[in-house]
Formats: sequence, structure tokens, C-alpha cells
Amino acid sequence: MRFDFTDLRLFLAVADAGSITHGASAVGLSLAAASDRLREMEITGQVKLMERGRRGVALTEAGEALSHHAREILNRASVMRGEMARHAKGIRATIRLHANTAAIAEALPARLVPWLAKQLQIDIDLQERQSQEIARSVAAGFADIGVLSDAAATDGLQLKPFTVSRLAVVSAQSHWLAHEKDVPFYNIASEYFVGLETGALQDHIDLQADRLAMKLRYRIRLRTFESICSAAGSGIGVAIVPETIARRCRRSNAIAVTPLVDSWARRHLSVCLPANLDIAPAARELFDHLAQA
Repeated sequence: MRFDFTDLRLFLAVADAGSITHGASAVGLSLAAASDRLREMEITGQVKLMERGRRGVALTEAGEALSHHAREILNRASVMRGEMARHAKGIRATIRLHANTAAIAEALPARLVPWLAKQLQIDIDLQERQSQEIARSVAAGFADIGVLSDAAATDGLQLKPFTVSRLAVVSAQSHWLAHEKDVPFYNIASEYFVGLETGALQDHIDLQADRLAMKLRYRIRLRTFESICSAAGSGIGVAIVPETIARRCRRSNAIAVTPLVDSWARRHLSVCLPANLDIAPAARELFDHLAQA
């Protein structure tokens, strides 16, 4: 069986996502190219690796065996590259770092940049994901390090505290919220909202609304926290953002900031590593650095 690293990464991505479409997207392949590779793997090995159905794919017994060995092979290759990058010029290592929106928007850049400035042979592949997805990706070896909230299941992970993130509602200073000390989420269900176009935090907010059977009405979705805070301050609607960002934006915008009291709006963030996989020295160093503060 002549499987290359791309084959193995694709196979694991499809297995993790339960979908060829999403697996192909995760490794940067078209659906057609991914399907051809998976089909060729089965033909070459003369074995069926996955069952395909309308609801996605499921691994066969042979596929489960391949999944186990593929994770070990790719993990060892990652550790090897990390070791070599410490001793040889021109060899670069990449640390795959997955983090949720709050971490990326708040504390992560300030902690990450000084460390990266001293590591000339290391690159960071930073991707924004929801905490549950981060937990699965790190435990499975698709990411080296994760920064996630305590809402995620953390089986198979080694964790250290990172920071605490709180969400707040941003509104115009003339809005009734401006006179409130804090507010529960259900009290703003009837308001018009300004939201983010995409992102893990926006998905988190929409999920909480679904759990309360709330249908949020969005007047507009924008790309950055600064833009939605500015729009909220103009009276277009209210917005939910990390409190530290809201208070930062208040320096340049006439906005009111009202903390949310819901438990899901106060999140303890942790930095994590896979508990059952070998870790490249550089990834271990970054993990310890991010957890120091």
C-alpha cells in the first residue's frame, strides 16, 4: 500500500468530519480530487475503508485500523520536523493552533507574538474554530494546540488555564440597556441585532438562542468587532461581543456596555494538548508559554 501523507491527512479529515465534502475542505482539496484519492486508496489496498451513505461516511473495521496507524505516522512526522527544525537551518516547522473567537480577539495575540518573534524557524497555522471542534481536533491530532472554553468536552486532552472571557451587550448610549447594570440574554430577545458575518463566537450566540427558542433578528452582519460596535453605537441594533473588546471600542465610539449574566457568557478558556500523542518540543514550549500568564 503506497499511501502518501496527503492521502493519510485526507482520510483522517474525512473520518473526523464524517463527510468527504468537509474532509476535502479541511485539507484544501476539491471534492472530486478527494473522492478520487479515497477510491484509489481502496483500490490499491484492495480493501473497503469506509461506508458511504446519505448522512455521511462511517469507517469499516479496516478503516478504523488505518485511522489508528495514520494518526501515529502523521504525529511522528510532525515531531520529527519539529526536532529537525531546532538543529538545521532552512528546515521550518509549523504548529497547528486552533482557537475560539474570544481567544483570538482578546488574549492570544499578545501572548503569541513575543514567543513567535524569537522562534525564527517556526510558523503558526492559526485557525478559528468552535470549542467543541477544537477539542476533537486536538485529541485526534489534527491540531497541535488548542485554546477553548470550558463548554467543550475535554476527554483525551491535557489542559492548563489560559484566561477568562466575558460577553457583554453593546448598544447606543440612548438605548434602555445603557441604564442597566447587567442583563440576561432572554431580556434582549425582542431587540434588533448587529452580528458577525461568520465565526465561532457568532455560532455560539446563535446556538444559545436556539436553546431558548429565540429567533434573533439581524439587521446587518459585519466582519469585525470594531465595525459591529460602531454600528450598535449608531442605534442600528445591539451586539454581543467580548467585554474586553467592547470596553476597548468604547474609547473611540459612543457606546454603552452591559454585561450578560448568563452562565454561557462567562467562559473559562484553557490551552490544551493531546494527552495520548507525542508532542513536538516546539509545540510543548508554546503550550507552556501560553499557560504562563
